[in-house]
Amino acid sequence: MARPLADDEEDKPLDPNVDKLRRKLIRFMVVNLGLLFFALMVVVAALVYKSYTAKPTAPIAGDIQTPAGEPQSGDIVLPVGAKVLSQSLSGDRLSIEAELTDGSRAIFVFDIAERRMIGRYTLRLQ
Repeated sequence: MARPLADDEEDKPLDPNVDKLRRKLIRFMVVNLGLLFFALMVVVAALVYKSYTAKPTAPIAGDIQTPAGEPQSGDIVLPVGAKVLSQSLSGDRLSIEAELTDGSRAIFVFDIAERRMIGRYTLRLQ
């Protein structure tokens, strides 16, 4: 018998001002949820469209295609009689310091991806 008062309160009609405010809030909530759902569907549609129209990417210049399990190979041509003193690798660039036959030193820079020499620098002491 503790709940009869609560039942009486639920049966009473709301104050017209409160009922009007409640209807405005419900309408506001429905409009905002509708806009949110619409925006979400636009994003999903854009992602689906982009996935279907995406062009296959071409291999990057640095990607050398070799059969699986086989090492990459190539020739690096240095002058006749040159001795390799040191080498350094950075990304796709290989630099080789070599002592030439006349006793001078030079640094050769190779691009491994393009398989070509891109620079030769002579070292001179002053």
